[in-house]
Amino acid sequence: MANKQSAKTDAWKLFDHIVAGAAPDGVHSNPWVKESEGSLRFEPDYDTLERLLGVPLHLKASTQSGVPALALDVWLSYELRRAGFRPEQVWPKPTNPRVLPAAIKALIDWLPTKLGAQVGERVDKNPSIPGVTSSSAAILGKNYLKQVDVIITDWATGPELLVSTKRMDSSYGKNAPNRVEESYGDAKNLRLRHPLAALGFVFGLRSDILHKEPKTAEWLFDLLVKLGQEDDAYHATCLLLMEYADDVVLPGAELEPPPEGILEPGPEPEAEGEDEPASIPDSTIDEVIKRLPVVKVRHDRTPAALSPGRFLAAMVSRVLGATPVNMHEEARRRRASILAG
Repeated sequence: MANKQSAKTDAWKLFDHIVAGAAPDGVHSNPWVKESEGSLRFEPDYDTLERLLGVPLHLKASTQSGVPALALDVWLSYELRRAGFRPEQVWPKPTNPRVLPAAIKALIDWLPTKLGAQVGERVDKNPSIPGVTSSSAAILGKNYLKQVDVIITDWATGPELLVSTKRMDSSYGKNAPNRVEESYGDAKNLRLRHPLAALGFVFGLRSDILHKEPKTAEWLFDLLVKLGQEDDAYHATCLLLMEYADDVVLPGAELEPPPEGILEPGPEPEAEGEDEPASIPDSTIDEVIKRLPVVKVRHDRTPAALSPGRFLAAMVSRVLGATPVNMHEEARRRRASILAG
């Protein structure tokens, strides 16, 4: 089993390679599809998602390492870039540092070429520079700071999109109530301070719950739907049912992940191991990705109200609906080009 530090370092290397391969030279496919009646549907890239979900299984990364849930964050930020949001707008970014304020990127681009390259290189080498960049993002809600997993924000606009992700691979009856309770509290805290931001929740769940604990699954699916319908909670919620073999089960999956809790103000903690060198050589990374454990996303048992495509369409549409037409122009152009086609 990979230790916590090397697991996260290796995971980022594999995640970045998978995402880069899905968008050669930074060119992303357009996720919008025109329906027969003239409406638009968001078609997620499930192939990329399934490869990303295989990474923590290959690394045997424990729940406590944060790597299993990180696969969801990486995929969601990738999908938002497919929708047309710029790489520096969506956190986590596909390169270090994972959280880089747009103003810092603009400053680096504005500097004289040589100086800009030097500053950019120094920023890129550090996963976390206190007060400048970060390996994760915390947002102040009504009463407390909360780590949010996927974000679109800028100093001029404030938070525009806030998505929290959670993942559960076993012990469903024991862990599910705590995960839902935490999520509801997070929604209230963030929504009250940022009412215009698109607020979403994505829940990754191993599909064996359907036969191991069917009553828990029924209860959980119903509650997730309701969390996306309340006026003061999430604007949309999403379920990702993950199917994979028993011989690649995550170590410690039966243990409840530590609660994220309330973040205290102050200096950001050091990134855990993310500046450690990866143990996977560049020469073997393609072979490693080819041999990743097989994970399938189950669509047949996912309620329509919790489908990933519906969720992403709702998030993107809410961001665009809450901003002027001269903002997020590429995201608007991508939708309009499909409607006009």
